[in-house]
Amino acid sequence: MMSRLGVGVAALVLSVSASYGADLTVGFVTSLSGPGASIGIPYEKGVLAGHAYAAKVGDVNIKLIRLDDASDPSAATRNARKLIEEEKVDVLMGTSGVPGTIAMAVVAAETKTPMISLTPSSQPQSANGQWLISIPQPPPLMVAVVVDRMKKAGVKKAAYIGFSDSWGDLVYDGLMKNVAGSAIQVVTNERYARADTSVAGQTLKIIAAHPDAVITGGSGTPGALPYLALAERGFKGGLYGTPALINPDFIRVGGQSVEGVICSTGPVIVAEQLPDSNPTKKVSLAFRDIYQKTNNASTSDAFSAYSFDAWLVLLDAAKRALAKAQPGTPEFHEAFKDAMLSAKEVVGTHGVYNFKPGSFYGVDERALVIVQLDHGKWKFLP
Repeated sequence: MMSRLGVGVAALVLSVSASYGADLTVGFVTSLSGPGASIGIPYEKGVLAGHAYAAKVGDVNIKLIRLDDASDPSAATRNARKLIEEEKVDVLMGTSGVPGTIAMAVVAAETKTPMISLTPSSQPQSANGQWLISIPQPPPLMVAVVVDRMKKAGVKKAAYIGFSDSWGDLVYDGLMKNVAGSAIQVVTNERYARADTSVAGQTLKIIAAHPDAVITGGSGTPGALPYLALAERGFKGGLYGTPALINPDFIRVGGQSVEGVICSTGPVIVAEQLPDSNPTKKVSLAFRDIYQKTNNASTSDAFSAYSFDAWLVLLDAAKRALAKAQPGTPEFHEAFKDAMLSAKEVVGTHGVYNFKPGSFYGVDERALVIVQLDHGKWKFLP
């Protein structure tokens, strides 16, 4: 029988081995509560599907730590510091809103921790260089395909209403960039907070401008608010949006008011409707299968697929980084950063990812299709 001293020594050896083990630790932040929860919960379900798909890179285990930021950018900051300083994570991933993501990105750059953004975001300028990449399609590209559709529909006057934060700014800036030099005039720039319960005043201004169509810069459940208000006032023009609206709660809350809305989105949403030649179709169908098995439910949103694609990019970068350094070291952080900034042709559900230093986004036109809500289902518009 092993003596108590022997047991103690063995436990100490095990503890020391664990502290110098090769686990790759990922810190994941999302909004499981608050206004952003309708997006944040799918993000978490997507990352759980990713972890179920591959919990190891070679012989190295991936440890996933998940935290809720309650849709609060300050909580996202605290979570990022906790994950880095206390949990010693190798990679950050998150979060559900652009303001929270930007807050996390500041901490990531300051501490030289690689970060994979789940929202369309860039990293604030940092003396430590670039430590962030963004998985979703860049807002100008999201809006470009919508503007093309508006042109084909003969829209001349478009009204805009979006969040009064950085996401609303990103969509509006993308809209103005893409209508420049065209026949489309943007006649309003109305804003509302994510937690608002009414946009009556903003809607009256939109109606008074007599637009042919309205395009919104909202997301998730709060993104339905302008459409509800427009329907109440009998607006009959075109309705347009971005991938940020591709969410079951948006459809549930919007009901008949969001029927017919046209959005850009990643091809995963209509994977079964795509031709077999589409490069993302096979991965998208595999994602749906692993998501079903992991969450005991089918997926019908765009956000869980962003998390899954982030996991695929993580696996690709980790494989190359592990050839140079061990997790838990500054050398690994540097190697992972270099690897994620040089990813080539990583096929995901939303697109095919190619990253390079100086660019936060990794997708091209293959990452977007146009869909329309028809009887509560998204239909592919070729």
